[in-house]
Amino acid sequence: MPYIALCERRRRPPDSTGIDVGINKIVAQMKYMLIAGEASGDLHASNLINSLKKIDPDADFRFFGGDLMAKAARKNPEIHYEMMNVMGFSEVLRKLPTLLKNLRTAKRIVAEYRPDVLILVDYPSFNLKLAKYAHSLGIKVDYFISPKVWAWKEYRVKKIKKWVDNLYSILPFEVGFYKRHGYNVTYVGNPSVQEVEYSMGHLPPRKHFVERQGFEDKEKPIIALLPGSRKGEIRNNLPIMIAAAKRFPDFQYAVAAAPAVPEKFYREVAQDPGLQVVFGATPTLLKYSQAAIVTSGTATLETALIGTPQVVCYRGNGRKLTYRLMEKLLKVKYVSLPNLIVNNTVVPELLLHNCTPTTIARELSPLLQPSPKRDWQLSGYKNLKRRLGNSVASDYAAELITDSLGLTVPHDNPTTDKKTKNNNANGNKDSSASGNDNTRENARPTNRRRPRPRPRLDSSDNNEN
Repeated sequence: MPYIALCERRRRPPDSTGIDVGINKIVAQMKYMLIAGEASGDLHASNLINSLKKIDPDADFRFFGGDLMAKAARKNPEIHYEMMNVMGFSEVLRKLPTLLKNLRTAKRIVAEYRPDVLILVDYPSFNLKLAKYAHSLGIKVDYFISPKVWAWKEYRVKKIKKWVDNLYSILPFEVGFYKRHGYNVTYVGNPSVQEVEYSMGHLPPRKHFVERQGFEDKEKPIIALLPGSRKGEIRNNLPIMIAAAKRFPDFQYAVAAAPAVPEKFYREVAQDPGLQVVFGATPTLLKYSQAAIVTSGTATLETALIGTPQVVCYRGNGRKLTYRLMEKLLKVKYVSLPNLIVNNTVVPELLLHNCTPTTIARELSPLLQPSPKRDWQLSGYKNLKRRLGNSVASDYAAELITDSLGLTVPHDNPTTDKKTKNNNANGNKDSSASGNDNTRENARPTNRRRPRPRPRLDSSDNNEN
């Protein structure tokens, strides 16, 4: 798709003599390229696109991602994340030709499209290779949502420092981690905070929810099962989760389905004809569940923000050898986000061979009724929310990205926004006229709203977990 080189024509201001020179200024359309390789990245990147459009309505987007990004950008992805999302060594080997083809495609588009900024969303194995290539072309590279280099593969920090211009973190403890490596990052808030707040503000009544989802027993309390978004995760974890949930006959269980995984797959894996599969309503399911069994990942944070007690598990291959290797490789005490953020054991973590129906049931039992363990978790959730703050992550990140590109951050008045943006594009209030150095700080219009303040960080967030 040929990019639009001419966004609009604007008249230059009068020259120093006061005479309108009458020369039209060509303003190029800003181009953003985003790369997200999985469902959570698709969600967060779609919010970022919407935030960028609020600041830069004329922006053009190209992206690797999913349906949510497509809806936000109003165009289809170059490659859907379903073609990029793999898990495990064997699956990577099997799909290696496809993955390499995807990388070649991404490089070709970057070279042809020449975005003003390449925005990467997690997905490090792919994105860091693309960052290196874009950097070699002189293209600005920003990272929104850092790879989990603090957990393992810490050597990737060197690559990030070398090839990434700006990193916008969504986890407060990452600021201290990167600072110890001599790299300054900005904590912009966590997207899950606003996503959960929105969902909780638009909840249907429980009665309507269970009726719409087709629950056989409308009154029986629910245990939510969140086995992950990848087929490999689901295959490893769902049967064990079901086996644990079945030990509580006074409860019914339901699976929160990933958007890109068909219902047929869940039923094949579960071998449970009566399995309740819930699509497109994970926050609602969690809110109306007494407790949840959750595969480690973003879902653990969302569950905590909703306030549902949980047991975190991750089966994988389930072998002791794998567990011992993981203990050596991991650089952190915890794997679940609630525990990492609070730096304490808020939720139980059952990993690999420790993740069995028996161990899950043992940890789940006190959470299904009033108990000290349930109270402890809920108290930890309050601490978690305090640490994350209320900053709208996508809005703050969008402000910082566009600010680094020299765009004017809009005001609340649409008329003023357009005028300010035009003035900035035309070079009005250029400090060079007054003899000052021509920095963006000095050239900034006086009525320009600066990016919102950095979310307040707890002092412990600068300490290592």
